[in-house]
Amino acid sequence: MAERRYWLFKSEPTAYSFADLLNEPDRTAEWDGVRNYQARNFMRDDMQAGDGVLFYHSSTNPMAVVGTARVVKRGYPDSTAWDHNSDHPDPKSTPDSPIWYMVDIQAEKPFRRPVTLEEIKANPKLKDMMLARRGMRLSIQPVTPQEWEEIIAMGEHR
Repeated sequence: MAERRYWLFKSEPTAYSFADLLNEPDRTAEWDGVRNYQARNFMRDDMQAGDGVLFYHSSTNPMAVVGTARVVKRGYPDSTAWDHNSDHPDPKSTPDSPIWYMVDIQAEKPFRRPVTLEEIKANPKLKDMMLARRGMRLSIQPVTPQEWEEIIAMGEHR
């Protein structure tokens, strides 16, 4: 069995929030619509069922990690790419030759309190975290086990 990995998934709460994930049947949803090759490669090649996810609200005030989820289905072709009525169509992607991938995630627990980007940047233990780097806009990012543990401690699962 592969070693458990950890990830940070960004979402604008006005588009899809952690509360939305908690309200899904079985608290599970497809993580679709990713149109960045590096993020796609993480989903297609690296993510496995059981991996941990930090759910991060971006483009809001404050930006923060608000809870945890886990990957429950490894990468598979993102059908929204060839659905012309979806929010993220890509005419170059087809069922026979998919370009984009998605995973399914399941909500675990909300944090007792959000862990803000400001707090993450101020924490010396998180100084190397991708999220803390200037200009790092990737919507899916790897997180080290140490970063995972520190964020969990800061957020205090409820």
